[in-house]
Amino acid sequence: MKAHLNQLGTGAAGLFSLIVVFVIWEIACRVLHVRAIMLPLPSQILAELAAEFPWYMQHSLYTLMTTLGGFALSVVGGVLIAVALVGSRMFERFLYPLIIGFNSVPKVALAPLFVVWLGTGAEPKIAIAFLIAVFAIIVDTVHGLRSVPQDVTDLGKVLKGSAWDFFFKVKLPCALPSIVAGMKVAMSLALVGAIVGEFVSSQRGLGYVIMSAQGTFDTVRVFAALFLLAVMGLVLYGALAWIERRATPWRQIHNE
Repeated sequence: MKAHLNQLGTGAAGLFSLIVVFVIWEIACRVLHVRAIMLPLPSQILAELAAEFPWYMQHSLYTLMTTLGGFALSVVGGVLIAVALVGSRMFERFLYPLIIGFNSVPKVALAPLFVVWLGTGAEPKIAIAFLIAVFAIIVDTVHGLRSVPQDVTDLGKVLKGSAWDFFFKVKLPCALPSIVAGMKVAMSLALVGAIVGEFVSSQRGLGYVIMSAQGTFDTVRVFAALFLLAVMGLVLYGALAWIERRATPWRQIHNE
C-alpha cells in the first residue's frame, strides 16, 4: 500500500512539474516575443494536436508498433545471446568482441543499407530498433546471470537438480532485476531506432512527421511530434516499471 502511494505521489509530482514548465515556457515566450518558428507556445502545440488528433494518432501507432517490434526482438535475441555467452567460455571469447565492435558502429550509418536490403516498409525500422536496443539487453542479462550469490549456487548444486531446472528456478529469477533494468534502457533505445529508421526512409510515423515538417519550417508540428514521442516514452517506461513490480514482487516487499 505504501509503495502504491509513493508511486501516485511521484506521478502527481511529475505532472505538476510538467505543468509548471509549460506555464513558464508560455509566459517567457509571450514576454520575450519569441517567434513561433523558433520556439512555439505550448498552447500552439496543444492546439495543433487537437486540430489533427486522428492524423497524429495514426503516425504515433505506426511508430509504436515498430518500436515494440524492435524491442521484442532485442529482448528475445539479447537474452538468448547472453545465456550463450554465460554458458560457453569459447562462445564468449570469440563472439563477445564481435558484439562490442559491431555495437560501436553508428547505426545511422547502417540505416540506408537496411533500406536497400529490406525495402521501405516497417522491416528496416524494426531492424534498426533491434540493433540499437539489443546490446543493453545483452550486457545487463550477462551481468544478472553472473551475479547469482555463491550460496544460492552452492545450494542448487547440493539439491542436485538438472541444469535446466537450476537455470529457470535459480539463475533466471536472480537475474530478472538486471534483465528488467536492461529492458528499460532498451525500450528507449528501440524508440530512438524506430525514429532513425523513419528519418531515413518512411511515409508514416512520427519520424516522418518531423522530417516533413522540417522541410516546410513548421516548428509547431515538429514540437507536437516531439511531445507525442515524450509521452510515448513515458508510457512505455511506466509499463515496464509495472512489469518489474509484477515479475519481482520480493523486491517490493524488501523495499517496504
